[in-house]
Amino acid sequence: MSVSGGLHKAIDAAVALKMDTVQIFTSSPSQWAAKPLDRPAIEAWHHTWKASGLVHPIAHASYLINLAGIDELFQKSVDALVDQWQRCEALHLNGLVVHPGAFTKTSEPEGIQKVAEGVIEAFQRVVPKHCRLLLENTAGQGTCLGHQISQLGSMIDRAIDQAPTLKKHIGVCIDTCHAFAAGYEIHKEEGLAAFCKELKTLLPRGSVKALHLNDSKKPLGSRVDRHEHIGHGAIGLEAFGRILNDSMFAKIPGYLETEKGRIDDSGLEWDAINMLALRNLSGKLA
Repeated sequence: MSVSGGLHKAIDAAVALKMDTVQIFTSSPSQWAAKPLDRPAIEAWHHTWKASGLVHPIAHASYLINLAGIDELFQKSVDALVDQWQRCEALHLNGLVVHPGAFTKTSEPEGIQKVAEGVIEAFQRVVPKHCRLLLENTAGQGTCLGHQISQLGSMIDRAIDQAPTLKKHIGVCIDTCHAFAAGYEIHKEEGLAAFCKELKTLLPRGSVKALHLNDSKKPLGSRVDRHEHIGHGAIGLEAFGRILNDSMFAKIPGYLETEKGRIDDSGLEWDAINMLALRNLSGKLA
């Protein structure tokens, strides 16, 4: 939800749409520099949150962060991650979602190692008490890492091996559009089962802490990240029904990242329509 007018405005917007949870950006996702959160902003967030009845608040990190990068880009990315993780700590958010990054000029193994190193450095500088870092699976465009679950597993395993206390502070956010674009056949019953098997075998137990629920404008294996409204894309309504009712995901908080706006004919907001579709599919109609 938008934080225009103050971070706490996202809570008000989520409550107005009868949502259960909310995801925000704590700063501009397309800029490195961020104005520090002042005490009034933090207090307004906590006051509004306490009265909201919402649960599991998370934030998404800047799209500029590239932990698989090298030299100046790597350090700039770690510094930005530290800043955003600290902001989440101040707001007592449950998670901070970050894309691992692209290895560009090096190699996949080197990129995976850099991500692990970046996560460890950020963790040691932040020393989190409230917020867990969530590595997100990606569509796999270019040299972006995280489109294979095995890559995410390697990043987390390496980070925990080098910093065991990190184990309770790291996890994964699964994006349905990204998984589909990366080539996972989650639109099919057998494909979803195979995907869940990878999650269970290649990630530490209980790693998946958040679910980004997005249909896909692009076809299976396109490696292109283009979100579509639920049931209006290549994944389809039937598949989302299976996803929401699978034991792997049924109790994991879900977040919409679909396009904002209203339907011309009815004036209804797309967020409300997508949410209603998902609740119908999950059998949890409010």
